[in-house]
Amino acid sequence: MDSRAIIAKIRRGQDPSAQELAWFTNGLATREVSDAQAGAFAMAVCLKGLSDEGRVALTAGMRDSGDVMKWDLPGPVLDKHSTGGVGDPVSLILAPALAACDVFVPMVSGRGLGHTGGTLDKLESIPGLSTSQNTATFRKITRDIGCAIVGATKAIAPADKRLYAVRDVTATVESVDLICASILSKKLAAGLDGLVLDVKAGSGAFMKTPQEAAALARALTSTANGAGTPTAAFITDMSQPLAPALGNALEVAVCLEVLSGNRAAAPRLHDLTLALCARVLALAGHAEGEAEERVKAAISSGHAMVCFAAMVRAMGGPPDIADDWHTHLPKAPVVGDVPAPKSGVIRAINGESLGLAVVAMGGGRQIESDRIDPRVGLSDVIELGATVSRGDPIATIHAADEDSAEAAAHAVLRAVDIGEAAELNDLIIERIDR
Repeated sequence: MDSRAIIAKIRRGQDPSAQELAWFTNGLATREVSDAQAGAFAMAVCLKGLSDEGRVALTAGMRDSGDVMKWDLPGPVLDKHSTGGVGDPVSLILAPALAACDVFVPMVSGRGLGHTGGTLDKLESIPGLSTSQNTATFRKITRDIGCAIVGATKAIAPADKRLYAVRDVTATVESVDLICASILSKKLAAGLDGLVLDVKAGSGAFMKTPQEAAALARALTSTANGAGTPTAAFITDMSQPLAPALGNALEVAVCLEVLSGNRAAAPRLHDLTLALCARVLALAGHAEGEAEERVKAAISSGHAMVCFAAMVRAMGGPPDIADDWHTHLPKAPVVGDVPAPKSGVIRAINGESLGLAVVAMGGGRQIESDRIDPRVGLSDVIELGATVSRGDPIATIHAADEDSAEAAAHAVLRAVDIGEAAELNDLIIERIDR
């Protein structure tokens, strides 16, 4: 085994063996592989690519570079991953909804990246809640409540942490092979019986076209299945925010409205959550149609809310979040509407621009050391296809001060296009089962 020989193979367009990739990824974790070799490896993969078998071997090696959890639970262990969008807090509803259906969801999540929000940042807008849980506590919360949403510990896929840091500074982030290995190594280390992927396409996603999203979805699905975890994917529409809110506390508030049985608060968010839950339950042997009805009942009955509240309490949050979230969630001091500049139909929404506007207000990080302001963001964001008259509100700004509110208002006006008609996409564009 030799790093130089492995890198040279990839540079020549050849796949290293599974044993070689396992050795290399272990070397990333132990630092036997140098930074220079890690960078050369990433660049070789980015330029030459790997075969399907090579991608599976790389993913398995990165998964096995740290702890891989094993479970002995009275139900299936399932999870979901989204490739990122704006106004997309699905995980906060999906995990407790599945837990209410006798499923166990050990969800290892991430923080905001670029213009997209992060599940951990959203959860941490709840006072007192900590997503930094040790492995023993993570296992206990999952076993006792049915779901836990936490950050990855240092023992989970350490090869990915090392390689991602190198990719970030060597212009090798945009490689399907490396993206697949990075996403899946962390998810599959949770010891799952099934995984559903939500691959976004549109203005608010990293993949702007359905074709780009389909290529990534197929690569992710085939890789996860090849690594031994039953996996399916949806390609979903991100031509507008999934929920009518962007920003950490504001998105949590919308989720709590949905969990309280109010589908009208965010119908697209509610319906996509049901579809994702049903698909991953089907991977565990349930009939998909019956599974969707069961999840819908878990939400409408309040059972999913009970599970969410129990998880929040176990992770240090307030014990009465289900009854009094309006009091507990932080609120911005400056709140105001953005009026439509003319009458017409909402023809297009640039989701990435809206996401960046929230980041600029302090709702995300522009550099790694930035502290997030959980209060800020946008609520009541208008939907594509809606008809407005001049002066009607198209979004409500929640800001820390008047200057950032004014800047956000200008950003919203630039991001929302008003015309004569809109072309609307189906929420679920395509489903991929293998």
